[in-house]
Amino acid sequence: MNYVNLENPAYLEAKSLSKLWESYSENCSREDIFEVGFNQNSGYVYIALENNITLVSSFGQDVEYLVTDFETGEESFYETIEEAYYNLDKIEEQY
Repeated sequence: MNYVNLENPAYLEAKSLSKLWESYSENCSREDIFEVGFNQNSGYVYIALENNITLVSSFGQDVEYLVTDFETGEESFYETIEEAYYNLDKIEEQY
């Protein structure tokens, strides 16, 4: 697991990170983690999973679940992990 841009997180980044870890532990702790980081361009703190779902939060807000279609580059945000898994399955069925 890699950490990116989280050497000294600010207050809201740390708050987002705590929400991400809570969501990870409650919803998808069996999934392998690829990377944990902070995107300076978007402001998102994230936990990227090996299964192509990324848990994201910015400015201490609620966690969202990001699914990326790597063939098209399209990114979709979902409010629940169930929605993310469902849509990830739909993307994988296309290929």
